[in-house]
Amino acid sequence: MVEIKGLEKFASKDFPGYISSTVFLGGCNFRCPFCHNADLVLNPGRLPTLDLNFFLSYLDSRKGWLDGLCLSGGEPLLHEDIEVLARVIKDRGYLLKIDTNGSFPERLEYLINEKLVDWVAMDIKASLDRYQEVVRAPVDPEKIQRSIELIRSSGLNYVFRTTVVPGLHDEDELMKIGEWLNGAACFQLQQFVPHNTIDPSYIKIKPYPEEMIKDWAEKLRPFFREVLIEGA
Repeated sequence: MVEIKGLEKFASKDFPGYISSTVFLGGCNFRCPFCHNADLVLNPGRLPTLDLNFFLSYLDSRKGWLDGLCLSGGEPLLHEDIEVLARVIKDRGYLLKIDTNGSFPERLEYLINEKLVDWVAMDIKASLDRYQEVVRAPVDPEKIQRSIELIRSSGLNYVFRTTVVPGLHDEDELMKIGEWLNGAACFQLQQFVPHNTIDPSYIKIKPYPEEMIKDWAEKLRPFFREVLIEGA
């Protein structure tokens, strides 16, 4: 089964509306310079792996108290055997949320069709024509678009979210994203956190002022049923 590299036992913000834990999986196919999980992305093999028996015992011991788990990373769908971990969690009666970058639509579709996921959060890195520039890795735009369409038509609760980074995102860029995702149920602006970034130079970047993030959120509201802000 896929190796678990971290477990946050109480993750109050990761699974909206539910008492949840977050499971962190190592590895990612993107190299977003602003990512603050640098070790998980770049050096997962150097991080300790959670003992499987401990994890199973943890799941069993939290029944009746914990509502669900969030699979995050890294990129959870990078792992071919993600289905096994999802079934272990779902077979114990927990809700499951997946955080994904949208580059593995086939695995996402399988989890949705098998009813192994209840909630999806997809990170929108940039407007589609700037994806490769921003994530600093090869990108298949059709796969990103396919994941968006799968999520929107799934009937599941979902959120598309963009981390707003000075130098990479501005108002024009966010409006392009809004037009691209027009009509989606929920969009979230996330404040950039200059900590443990993949590109060390991004630690020196000062996040946008809180009022600017709030102003952009208001301008994005016509595109979505709901617009949220995290970290500002």
